[in-house]
Amino acid sequence: MRSMIHRNRRSHRVTAQRLLILGMLAVIGVLVTGCVRFPAPDSPPPTAPAVTPTPPGVQTDVPVEAPPNAEDCDATRSLRPPAQMPAPGRMPPRTTMADIVAHGRLIVGLDIGSNLFSFRDPMTGDIRGFDVDLSREITRAIFGDPGRVEFRVLSSAERVEALRTGAVDVVVKTMSITCDRLRDISFSAPYYVASQRILAVQNSAITGPAQLAGKRVCSARGATSIGRIQSIAPQARMVTTTTWADCLVLLQQGQVDAVTTDDAILAGLAEQDPWVRVVGPSLGEEYYGVGIPPGRDDMVRFINGVLERIRSDGTWWRMYNQWLSILDSGYGPPLVTYRD
Repeated sequence: MRSMIHRNRRSHRVTAQRLLILGMLAVIGVLVTGCVRFPAPDSPPPTAPAVTPTPPGVQTDVPVEAPPNAEDCDATRSLRPPAQMPAPGRMPPRTTMADIVAHGRLIVGLDIGSNLFSFRDPMTGDIRGFDVDLSREITRAIFGDPGRVEFRVLSSAERVEALRTGAVDVVVKTMSITCDRLRDISFSAPYYVASQRILAVQNSAITGPAQLAGKRVCSARGATSIGRIQSIAPQARMVTTTTWADCLVLLQQGQVDAVTTDDAILAGLAEQDPWVRVVGPSLGEEYYGVGIPPGRDDMVRFINGVLERIRSDGTWWRMYNQWLSILDSGYGPPLVTYRD
């Protein structure tokens, strides 16, 4: 009898505990569902429409420029290098190279937005690329030390003035040799041949210059590609920027429909975005040369000697295979002719 009473009391306690737990859960459920039933207050409407950011220095509807013409002045014919190059670190006195040795470094103008040719490595912070390696080969020939170089970042539009004012010793920046530029500065012999083409997004209907009528086409200010595309597709609307990277940003944001310049630069942009592609036939060849201040014929001959060496000893191909083999352009080192 006592055991039965004990069991009944224990059963009542268990039942009471269960009822208490169920009651607490019910209260929690009411609180939770009650919170959900209260709607959030309406957000105030936007006070202004969203605006897509635009890189600084963008210019639209650029006036028509004359297309480049490298033939009427034999622009790519240069000065013959010396029969014997001076030993590194022992430049002949009273020469441009001796002056460079005196101030302890070669000052090279380039940019850091031309992927594959000159760009800042995001992992190391170093400036790297084909043009950078060429700059170091020139530095090696002067000092015997490729590290005695100082890079100064220039936009395409700043290159000629930097040479004329002496702000830099040379410019190595995918710079095309043209008759117009030869009126203001000097050039080495060509060190690379590029082909102007078009960059468009993957699903674009643009497959060549025929589809550019009324379209917004981007190019970096000061580039020869502007005049050529205006002559080939006169109804295209030119947009110019400070750097090629800015053109890629505008293309990604839908603010331009295409980018045009040399295939070497376009390939570098395409490396950064898998949703863009290089399209269409060649619109014309561009011969890159080292920009040199006017009247420095000794420097022209010296750099041409450096270019002769890197073509003959395999250095040019090593640089090409490291940086530009993705282009598969079929071009090797450009053929050089001298005018003396």
